[in-house]
Amino acid sequence: MKKVLIASLLLSAAPAALAARPFVTDDARLTNAGSCQLEAWARFYEHSRELWALPACNPTGNLEFTAGGGIATNDARRTTEDYVLQLKTLFRALETNGWGWGLGLGTVRHPKINPGPNLLGNTYAYVPVSFSFNDDKLVVHTNVGLLRDRASGENNMTWGVGGEFQATPQLLLIAETFGDHRNQPYLQVGGRYAIRPNLVQVDTTIGQQLSGPASSRWISIGLRLTPERLF
Repeated sequence: MKKVLIASLLLSAAPAALAARPFVTDDARLTNAGSCQLEAWARFYEHSRELWALPACNPTGNLEFTAGGGIATNDARRTTEDYVLQLKTLFRALETNGWGWGLGLGTVRHPKINPGPNLLGNTYAYVPVSFSFNDDKLVVHTNVGLLRDRASGENNMTWGVGGEFQATPQLLLIAETFGDHRNQPYLQVGGRYAIRPNLVQVDTTIGQQLSGPASSRWISIGLRLTPERLF
């Protein structure tokens, strides 16, 4: 149960496609209009590993659709699969030295945990609000949302606060904290490096639940592809 909630939390505050890698806290931005992007990453814990791929498209200019999933394995060689569907729109686009906000709605499906013909899992909604300072050298993202845990029937208030600092034209440093109102928060720090600006980026982070056990610690590495236009 707790592992399902953690997985949902790590997704519910989701990037410029579910929360731009390596963030969990989402931003008030969308995938490029008329294009798609791909975010893929691996997350390593003490006794388990996860692989994720989340493609997202923005065909209309202000409605981003994300559909993807992940596979998790542990030392006992047990495997679980998770699937994510999300819609996101903006009511005010983030501008340099300004602010923006939007709305995200989604579901995280756990077929092996939530059996049934429709495979419905946890559902969530959140509001991302972003602020730009000093010509985008510092951008702060905040999220407030609600996650409905199907297994327990509980409603959990989710939140996240993250900041990105442009250290060099190609290197972005990030730090964030996120969680829900029932558990200790999670912390994460890392960076994203643009191999080819606005097209290919790689990232890495380390994180852990505050005052949590060593098993809650993770290291992640990721890849983000953001072509300017595809259709």
